[in-house]
Amino acid sequence: MRTFDLSNLHRSAIGFDRLTQMLHEVQRSEPQPSYPPYNIELVAEDQYRITMAVAGFDRSELDLELERDTLKIVGRKQKTEQGTTYLHRGIATRDFEHRFKLADQVKVVGSSLDNGLLKIALVREIPEALKPRKIAIDGVDNLHALERKAA
Repeated sequence: MRTFDLSNLHRSAIGFDRLTQMLHEVQRSEPQPSYPPYNIELVAEDQYRITMAVAGFDRSELDLELERDTLKIVGRKQKTEQGTTYLHRGIATRDFEHRFKLADQVKVVGSSLDNGLLKIALVREIPEALKPRKIAIDGVDNLHALERKAA
């Protein structure tokens, strides 16, 4: 079972077009390549980290690009000398490209490359307008005055 029936969502929810479009894209897209291996971690309530094993890649061979809601990580290995003869070649050094869709409030805040691990820090920054807020309970007179002012 690889399809989602979103008809119930369309009947009872308004404004979730982007979510349904993303689910349809996931269904149609080709599976993500497994090279290089990576982890996605929840570091804290609103903090995430992508850790990608990029052994053998130099900083100059890696490119991180953020375009709207998509984080693209590209590795392009520079060609090595042709005269090398391997008896066993177990370290993969092929080119790769990964794309990650980010939610509206998720921002990339930094990256580092250490011991063959590329780490990308992400934070969800919720705007003040979307955070819960307390509403003061005023007297009845204030409510009537506001209602008259609105009319």
